[in-house]
Amino acid sequence: MKTYARPKFVREESWRYKRVKSRWRSPRGKTSRVRRSKQGWPPVVKIGYSRPTAMRGLHPSGLREITIYRPEDLHKLNSKINAARIGHTVGENKRRLILDEAERKGIHVLNPGPKKEPTVVEPSIEETEEKEPEKKPATGTGAQPETTKTGEPNRKRKP
Repeated sequence: MKTYARPKFVREESWRYKRVKSRWRSPRGKTSRVRRSKQGWPPVVKIGYSRPTAMRGLHPSGLREITIYRPEDLHKLNSKINAARIGHTVGENKRRLILDEAERKGIHVLNPGPKKEPTVVEPSIEETEEKEPEKKPATGTGAQPETTKTGEPNRKRKP
């Protein structure tokens, strides 16, 4: 299906005054340039800018969105005309089941979420005890005590 570009509709003079927000409001002024559709001014919302009836309500991918809350809901979907959107209340375990089922059926999921890496299993206490601790090589500067300018060891008195 062909997609249609639609202009960005902004409120008149919103670019001029900070107090006037950019969200659309219909111009009602008697001499309003936007209402009179003067050239060089933003367009007014009109019925001619609407999408074709067949395209209304579709995702930009061209598929119709269906909200899914459990893996069994995927049986209702046709992978050629429907796309699944997982409900926001669905937890991590059920989300994983839905994603696995959707992958098997070839259904596109619009909000799969971040990919989870498999959890790394920590070594048990017994495994850590078997290994000997690594010894760090002694450096020449750390082994000898610091000395003063006269060559005597630097001893600080305790108060």
